[in-house]
Amino acid sequence: MPRNSPRRATSSRKQQHVQSVLTNDVGFRGKTTGLEDWEFVHNALPEFDFSEIDASTTFLDRRLALPFMVSCMTGGYPEALRINRRLAEFCAAHGLAMGVGSQRQALESAAFHRSFSIVREVAPEIPVVGNIGAAEVAKMRDPAAALALVALVRADALAVHLNPLQELLQPEGTPEFRGVLEGIALLVRSLPVPLIVKEIGAGISADVARRLIETGVRYIDVAGAGGTSWAGVEILRRRHQRGAALFWDWGIPTVTALKEVTALKPLTPSLTVIASGGIATGLEAAKCLASGADLVASARPVLQTMHQKGTAGLRNFLASWEFELKTTMFLTGARTIADLQRVPLRQGRRV
Repeated sequence: MPRNSPRRATSSRKQQHVQSVLTNDVGFRGKTTGLEDWEFVHNALPEFDFSEIDASTTFLDRRLALPFMVSCMTGGYPEALRINRRLAEFCAAHGLAMGVGSQRQALESAAFHRSFSIVREVAPEIPVVGNIGAAEVAKMRDPAAALALVALVRADALAVHLNPLQELLQPEGTPEFRGVLEGIALLVRSLPVPLIVKEIGAGISADVARRLIETGVRYIDVAGAGGTSWAGVEILRRRHQRGAALFWDWGIPTVTALKEVTALKPLTPSLTVIASGGIATGLEAAKCLASGADLVASARPVLQTMHQKGTAGLRNFLASWEFELKTTMFLTGARTIADLQRVPLRQGRRV
């Protein structure tokens, strides 16, 4: 195989991305999610027992034990098979949703198809989300390729990730976005499953959300700034900076993106909003849900925990996350997730 073949290049790049996330400090440096600026009003009379709290929810017509998704990051290279198997087994055991990493490599070669399909093999009951980039969608003239990706993982939905900053800074990137919205409209019309549109850490604004909604999109993952900087990941991979470092912290803070997008819900009652971008605790998740999110997603903290502490560490991570979420619900008088979505937040001192 030629050294610069697309198959080899994409597989190698995906492995480098995961390795960078696991070993480098690729978080935002001077910008946070903004969630620390919001606090709950303590409710001294919750009027139910802690044991009565129900944090379950429904996503993509499947029941989840918690409103949590292990977000899209891995697949398409040899080691990804083991990683995705372990993540899928964990999600299946605990009733969580899971997304696979970009399936672009699967369009180029069948060599690592099972690194994606393993998720559904070991987790037949959970919501599984496929994934493809906007640059690929912009080139689609029919839905055949997207249909193949959905079939590969037997997905309940397909995510299209918008990543103009990453594509621009990536040494091998293709910052060619003319036609993305038209491609999204094609997939909304053609796919047998819902289409989720997400950013990857720079956030979705109200204007972009409106354009997506007008195109028929009903699932939006805001993926705001404050967690992993994918600009940072690519900057570390570049040999020549040429001013790229100035964009390490580019993006809309998660809480700002979330509030802008959820404000559109009254006009589009069927809109489902996923909050991601630097959410690492159950308290932060609760703030997102109280801000109107229907689900919370996270990738880097989960991958890092599994890498450093194994499955036992993941169980402890989730147990802490669940306790923090349910404690917040108890202390705000929210017995269910629907109740929590109606709990007010106020701007105040950082908590």
